[in-house]
Amino acid sequence: MNKTIQMKMFDVIVWAVALLFAFGLLAGEAMAESKGVAAANATWKAECGSCHLAYPPQLLPASSWRQIMAGLPRHFGADASLDAASAAEIGAFLERNAGSGRRGGEAALRITETRWFLRKHDEVRPSAWNNPQVRTAANCSACHGGAERGDFDEHAVRIPR
Repeated sequence: MNKTIQMKMFDVIVWAVALLFAFGLLAGEAMAESKGVAAANATWKAECGSCHLAYPPQLLPASSWRQIMAGLPRHFGADASLDAASAAEIGAFLERNAGSGRRGGEAALRITETRWFLRKHDEVRPSAWNNPQVRTAANCSACHGGAERGDFDEHAVRIPR
């Protein structure tokens, strides 16, 4: 085989490997997106999870989490005040793991009001939100069995009847 053909074959192989690697990275990111890959912090889980699902930080951007943490005395109609150390730890955790992509790029205070959430739930019948087992769109665990783990895989959704 002549040198020119060998070089072209080598170039094709290098490009093929690079493309496979890139597709592998994209597939891994897509799988992480579908499974939620929840970050973990014991204080966040205990404090936020004592009243509602400890929503995965990637569902909102850092600016939203800062606003939410600053408004804990008036947290959606409840006083969710924390001691300074816990508030600082949770706030830092939320900001460090905040979203910036498709899920968390939109500044909002309610996850259920983001374009991402509305688009993902547009096929849910309005009556489903009124089901006593669901009660509200913020009750992720009612339909997403893996919500506590940050798994919101749409293929595993079970809407209560």
